[in-house]
Amino acid sequence: MTPQQHKSWLSVTAVIVGSFGPVFALGSVAATAEPARFTMDLLAWPPDGATTWTHPDTRFLSALAGGFLLGWGVLIWQLATHVYDTCPEAVRRAVLSSLLVWFVVDTAGSVASGNASNAFFNTLVLMVAAGPLWRPADAPAAT
Repeated sequence: MTPQQHKSWLSVTAVIVGSFGPVFALGSVAATAEPARFTMDLLAWPPDGATTWTHPDTRFLSALAGGFLLGWGVLIWQLATHVYDTCPEAVRRAVLSSLLVWFVVDTAGSVASGNASNAFFNTLVLMVAAGPLWRPADAPAAT
C-alpha cells in the first residue's frame, strides 16, 4: 500500500465515521428521528421496533453524538487533506488510535448496557474504517 493509497483510504474512513453524524443529529428532532431510532434498533439486534426516540434526553444525546461523529469525520478528512503529506505516519497512527479507542469504549459500553450484539457491528465498522491503516505505508520507490 502506497502513501497515496493510505491518504485516499483516510477519506473513506472520514466518510464512514462522519456519515453517522447527520443520522444522529437529525435524531434530535422528533419529526426526523426515525433514521437514528432505526439505526439503534438495528445495532441492538435483532430489530424489533422496541427502541424509541421519544424522551428529550435521548434526543439531546443524539444531537451530541451526531455533532461529535460529524466533527470526527471532518477532522479525519482535514488530516488527510492538509496534514498527511507532511506527517503521514503520525496521521495514520492518530486516526488508527482514535478508531481503536472508539471501538473499545463503544463496545464495552454496548456490552454493559445489554447490547452485546453491537460488538459485531463495531468490529465490521472498525475493519472497514481502518482498512489498510493497520500497517504503515510502503515508502515510495526512488526514481
